Amino acid sequence: MTEPASEQVLRVDAYPTHEVGGYRVRAGKPFPFGANVVPGGVSFSVFSDQATSMTLVLYKRGEPEPTAELEFPQEFRTGSVFAMTVFGLDHENIEYGYRADGPYDPVTGHRFDARQVLSDPYARLIAGRDVWGVEPDRSRGYQYRSRVCLQDFDWGDDTPLGIPAEDLVVYETHVRGFTRHPSSRVTAPGTFAGLREKIPYLKELGVNCIELLPVFEFDESDNPRSNPETGEKLFDYWGYNTVSFFAPKAGYAATGRYGMQGDEFRTLIKDLHAAGIEVILDVVFNHTAEGNEQGPTISFKGLDNATYYMLTPEGYYFNFSGTGNTVNCNHPVVRNYVLDCLRHWVADYHVDGFRFDLAAILGRDLDGTPLHNPPLLELLAYDPVLRHTKLIAEAWDAGGLYEVGNFPAYGRWAEWNGKYRDTVRSFLKGDPGITGDLATRIAGSPDLYSSRGTSASVNFLTAHDGFSLADLVSYNDKHNEANGEGNNDGGNDNASWNCGVEGPTDDPGVNALRTRQMKNAMAILLTSQGVPMLLSGDEVARTQQGNNNTYCQDNELSWFDWDLVDENSELLRFTREMIAFRKHHRELRSTAHPTGQLRDSLGLPDISWHGERAWQPDWSPESRLLAVARCGTGDDDVVYVAMNSHWEAHDLELPALPGGRSWHLFADTGAEAPHDIRTPGGELELENAGKYLIGPRSVVILVGRTPDAEF
Repeated sequence: MTEPASEQVLRVDAYPTHEVGGYRVRAGKPFPFGANVVPGGVSFSVFSDQATSMTLVLYKRGEPEPTAELEFPQEFRTGSVFAMTVFGLDHENIEYGYRADGPYDPVTGHRFDARQVLSDPYARLIAGRDVWGVEPDRSRGYQYRSRVCLQDFDWGDDTPLGIPAEDLVVYETHVRGFTRHPSSRVTAPGTFAGLREKIPYLKELGVNCIELLPVFEFDESDNPRSNPETGEKLFDYWGYNTVSFFAPKAGYAATGRYGMQGDEFRTLIKDLHAAGIEVILDVVFNHTAEGNEQGPTISFKGLDNATYYMLTPEGYYFNFSGTGNTVNCNHPVVRNYVLDCLRHWVADYHVDGFRFDLAAILGRDLDGTPLHNPPLLELLAYDPVLRHTKLIAEAWDAGGLYEVGNFPAYGRWAEWNGKYRDTVRSFLKGDPGITGDLATRIAGSPDLYSSRGTSASVNFLTAHDGFSLADLVSYNDKHNEANGEGNNDGGNDNASWNCGVEGPTDDPGVNALRTRQMKNAMAILLTSQGVPMLLSGDEVARTQQGNNNTYCQDNELSWFDWDLVDENSELLRFTREMIAFRKHHRELRSTAHPTGQLRDSLGLPDISWHGERAWQPDWSPESRLLAVARCGTGDDDVVYVAMNSHWEAHDLELPALPGGRSWHLFADTGAEAPHDIRTPGGELELENAGKYLIGPRSVVILVGRTPDAEF
């Protein structure tokens, strides 16, 4: 029965109280920030501590000029928050921004300019760069347009997978680069949807976590350089210059032009979860796309420059990021912003974790001083929403702060272990004096993470920033000429070795050695304690032709060439089997650092070191041979890994095994395929149980078990 009109309940916040610019409005709620659909309208809320006035600028979708400009009445300001509900808006067909007025006095940190229309820092969607690579109309005054987003995605029964960190095999990749190459043969190359079509490949490879280079909205067209060799435009391909932190990049979505990038990305995550694969986002809170004094004004700079950025006493930008500005992460307002952002990606996108670019900056005070107890890092570690989210730090910055092993962890943070990368690379080259440090690194770096366990160490040999694995064994020097910076960009200390010839060669001996070196790298990485991370394409020897800084190369230097899956199937098979081997041996994934304590089940220590002679490792500077045997709790087998970076073969004396067990061969990178590796459980028992000849620059992996042991 319909209630009489006089008895109907009217929501107290669902009717206007004012009229501004011909629109019916009322004071909005200060929280949540951003534009949120409410009964009858949209609530807009934005922070600015020093603005003297704030104006909401409304556009019809795609129109160059505003359809309305609504100044917030002063009574709609609560503290430093301007909040207003506007009724009667077609929220699916509007775009919006703000004009903030206030002092322009760079010496005191203020850069207000009411002529600028600013993006909302909390915008869930951004329009203006909807299709990758389309040259923007720069005559338009408002380039990055905030949009209203409904949250009506059907997640079904999806929840974060919660895979224990020690069980992860991380695969770092780039949304566009993974499927942009014509050989990918997906229906929407270079998009979230395209990546979704490659989930079967990821699953077959065996990785259970993908780490995506930045997916927050950025402007790929903001790179002014061109390729000096070809004249072609260069891009901001990697996407580390964030424009908007709450919005997925529209150009990564086949449906970006329709404003559906959020749902396309959610669909990808949902299907990855269904395949048993977690999603970690590479996030960049150390700097923004606004740059230094010469950079554009997009959002923070015009809303409240002095709050959002670290500034010198003279009002210039501190530059600990190497890109012009540094976000003022430990300002109370900014750290809440970071927290809100991460909560958004976990709650609204079901993201499983984050890798923080140049995370050492997050531990700096407002003036850049490193903090003993950084409030932002502590806040993220204990936040209830992020409580089970993986947090990984790139524990250094461009200001010289190097915190690997010393990052404020609060029992939660893991780190990219740069020391692991450097040590293993040097060993693979054959550098002298490395075996002692190698032992520490493959045992989970107990010198760095003694109180945090092995899963604090994310082990990697290659990442987007640097040589690919194929280039690591093909180039002594970087070849970045195509970047237009005179080959001055990118790292100079790569610990790489070209195996005798710089770059491509038809020499079968050199190519065979390179393949063996790549297998050696995979074998060491995937048998080390800690969390292994692979760079996308390394499993098929993807090359960047010696470019170790492809941040601007939106082309075949960066894209995954899917023809390599067949061409380099030998290395792909080796990598798959190594990942499977790691999954089948718990002792390789132990969270505790080994101590050498005897395991009662086998009478062997949890870890033991060996050289040419069993139980006698050679720690001398000249040594380039090290073997390690691991014995797990309750397992009936032992894993023995011998690593030889010497250019000569060596006879190994194998340690004796108790209880009728014998050595079985799993992998020998010195053997020709297909005899280089077996399927886990299909190892062959050695005919000569006490000895094994390890070839030059090779890795041998044995399993000690009873012949009839069930795998």
